[in-house]
Amino acid sequence: MKHASNDLDIRNAYSRDASGVELVPEYVARPSSAAEVVELMRESHAGRVPVTTAGGQSSMTAASITDQGLLLSLRALTNTLDVNPETRTVRVDAGVIVADVRIAAAQHGLLFTPDPTSEKESTVGGAIACNASGARSLRYGATRRHVRALTVALANGDVVEFRRPALEKNTVGYAMAHDPVDWFIGSEGTLGVVLSAEFGLLPRPEQSIGLAVPFPDERSALSFVSAARRSNKVHPRCLEFFDERAVVIVREAEGSTVDANGTCLVYIEETGDDINLDAELPLDEWLQLAELHNADSGDIRVYDSEPAMLEARRLRHAVPATMNERGACFRAAGGRKVSTDWAVPFPLLAETLAKARAHADTHGVERAVAYGHAGNGHPHQNFLARDAVELHKIEAVVEATLRDVLAVGGTVAAEHGIGKLKRRWLPMQMSALQQGAMRALKHELDPHGLLAPGNVL
Repeated sequence: MKHASNDLDIRNAYSRDASGVELVPEYVARPSSAAEVVELMRESHAGRVPVTTAGGQSSMTAASITDQGLLLSLRALTNTLDVNPETRTVRVDAGVIVADVRIAAAQHGLLFTPDPTSEKESTVGGAIACNASGARSLRYGATRRHVRALTVALANGDVVEFRRPALEKNTVGYAMAHDPVDWFIGSEGTLGVVLSAEFGLLPRPEQSIGLAVPFPDERSALSFVSAARRSNKVHPRCLEFFDERAVVIVREAEGSTVDANGTCLVYIEETGDDINLDAELPLDEWLQLAELHNADSGDIRVYDSEPAMLEARRLRHAVPATMNERGACFRAAGGRKVSTDWAVPFPLLAETLAKARAHADTHGVERAVAYGHAGNGHPHQNFLARDAVELHKIEAVVEATLRDVLAVGGTVAAEHGIGKLKRRWLPMQMSALQQGAMRALKHELDPHGLLAPGNVL
């Protein structure tokens, strides 16, 4: 294939993502322009060669790796990063790193809100592909909310520009067809290849502060999170939870500033009321709420500047990064890190986590490290499977947990997508009718089933 390589060293270099799975593609292409992508798509379509798109390969679900056909890396698609302060938008190519967009927007006093924990490794195209969110999605929502337009190469190489309608009312046709932008966000490369996107930006908050609040036990910490969600006196943009095992990792991270004595930790970012912009940040209210839920208020750590909050994010990222490193040690024995992505209504998080741990005990596996977006009822559980036998047991624990999650109106995947690893659990949540509608759209856009085989469906 033109512009593609079958060199084994190159193929091996693109055979892994953050899932712990390894799949070696037959070919790898690394285009540096949209024109090259289009040429590759047309050639692949003509030869019926499957195409799996990849960005920074930070996927937790093996969505960005394949052993079938062409691995299309868009890391070099970085020619465009244009911020328009007047319209509060940014136009950006798919290969641009998420953190670079955030920095560019900040230089104009604006905020790019998608903030996956892996923002320094993940690309814009990857964020769109899995509808990435992150800690601050509690306040700002996931990627989908902020996408204004997409330029997409379809399976046959046709390039189409999709822009969200500005209509307030519309009764033409089925609602699912009103806004094709939404077809591609979260589609994990199965419907088309995103070449570039336009995002809406927000004004940067004039005030912001981070607080790390220690608690003596998990129930107190999660009760505090629920109370903060219900309060009209505080305005968190993130409520991140760390269980006892996660806190140990944070404390042991290089340069850690966390030395609190609490068993569990909740990290908060407060940016004030969006309506009363001049009002002082409600620090006294946070202190009262923390004390009401048994927090060690004398040991609260304050992050009172943007650099300090970036440091807090680095320490938060130490948890999944450490677990990724530990999981990699067991690949040769058929093991790996197993990461969950379920979510429940936030008042039910403590109960559901307790059930999840009971399932681990029943199956005789080590309990997971739990951390993440408690404000959205969305934790991450990271298990370590030391071999293939333990991996099978952990997957049974996850499936039992997901049945509990769905029983209370939750979801099997809140942020990382389905990819290949969670495909078996999609039918637990989506009916045959819903899956049929998805397959119909897939067939319309990719009739030969060439795009991202094995992802989602």
